[in-house]
Amino acid sequence: MQLVGKLALVTGGTDGIGLEIARQLKRKGTDIIVCGRREDLLGSARTEGFEAINADLSNAEGCQALVQVLTNRPLDILVNNAGMSGNFGPEDPLDLALTDRAIFLNLNAPMHLIGQFLPGLLTRPEAAIVNVTSGLAIAPRAGGPVYCATKAGLRSFTKALRYNLRHNKVHVIEALPPVVDTAMTRGRVGGSKMSAKECASQIVDAIESNSREANVGMVKLLKMVYSISPALARWVMIRF
Repeated sequence: MQLVGKLALVTGGTDGIGLEIARQLKRKGTDIIVCGRREDLLGSARTEGFEAINADLSNAEGCQALVQVLTNRPLDILVNNAGMSGNFGPEDPLDLALTDRAIFLNLNAPMHLIGQFLPGLLTRPEAAIVNVTSGLAIAPRAGGPVYCATKAGLRSFTKALRYNLRHNKVHVIEALPPVVDTAMTRGRVGGSKMSAKECASQIVDAIESNSREANVGMVKLLKMVYSISPALARWVMIRF
């Protein structure tokens, strides 16, 4: 895909992987719109020269408000990156409101935005939808049941969407990061973590090369193990 002169929307684009995707697309000549919820991060993004929109995508009203703001803007690339971990486990107090927000943000919001922006994307000479899932969409870990469930759901949706759009010029890409050093993983997940910059680089390469998937870092190994023995991959990851 030719990135120069394209217009991209990156959700969750004010921090972490999303911000790095926005930076790297911008360096390749793409015009960028980012959205997020924190005014301090939105201000920092504007300082870097991004168009930044305050949008809460954890509910239908927030998704619709973002769509209305961008009515008549000719999007070429939609990057569904925004996400949150949720809260559900024996060591966490049950917070169903937070769980519902996580389910909507991680799974429903990409569907809402794709449904609203797809008619416009179909009119572009070439376009891309990038859904950021996770290696945990392949095999879950015990520490993040809500996150794993939503990412697995988004992976399934992405596969079906890609098939449905196979005769169109809208390329559907799934990005599967490993554990990345972001605000969401700090203090919650230990061990070695990939930098957000390197993760974003591999995702942007996948967009540029029209790849179907960006299996980032250790996810390549996970997919290999899963292809040999799904049971082994699940056994390893559930304890991760």
